[in-house]
Amino acid sequence: MIIVDSRGDVAMVHVAVDRLDAAASPAFKQAVASQVDADTAKLVLDMRAVEFVDSTGLGAIVSLMKRLPPDGVLVIAAPRHPVRRLLQITGLDRLFRQFDTTEEALAAIGG
Repeated sequence: MIIVDSRGDVAMVHVAVDRLDAAASPAFKQAVASQVDADTAKLVLDMRAVEFVDSTGLGAIVSLMKRLPPDGVLVIAAPRHPVRRLLQITGLDRLFRQFDTTEEALAAIGG
C-alpha cells in the first residue's frame, strides 16, 4: 500500500510494502504518479517498511524523479540496510540523498 500526504510543498510518500519488486513496482509507480500533484517539486520516500528492492523498483524510483520539475528533489527516508546497500552498489546513493528519519529528510529539503 502507498500512502501520500502533503506537508506544505512536500509530498510524503509512505511505501508500506516489504518488497518493491517487479510485482509491486507498477502499482507503486501508478499510485504515486496519480496522487502527487503536478506542481510537486519535493518528494520524500519513506522506505522504512521496505526490505527488498530489485531493478524494477529502482527503475520506478528513478522514473518518479524524472517526473519532477528541473528544480525538483527526491530524497529517501529511513531506508533499511539492504536498501541502503543496494543504492551504494548501484551508485544511486549519489543521485538520491538518504536520511535516517523522515524528520531529517523534511528538514533537509525545507519541508
